[in-house]
Amino acid sequence: MSEAERKATPATAHQVFQAVDDPNDVTAWHDFATLEKARSFASSKELKEAMGRAGVRGKPEMWFAVEVP
Repeated sequence: MSEAERKATPATAHQVFQAVDDPNDVTAWHDFATLEKARSFASSKELKEAMGRAGVRGKPEMWFAVEVP
């Protein structure tokens, strides 16, 4: 996802990580104000298209979590 595309999302923060031993193992983390915004983004056509352009193959694993105080 380009920086312009990322800025257009409802994410309030993000980070991308790459496994040390496998450059094809990538984890993208995004923070959202609400669970509803996170779920909407996760199922968006724009995200699917961006992942396709980035070379994502197969179904990515997505999960939703909250910070534990």
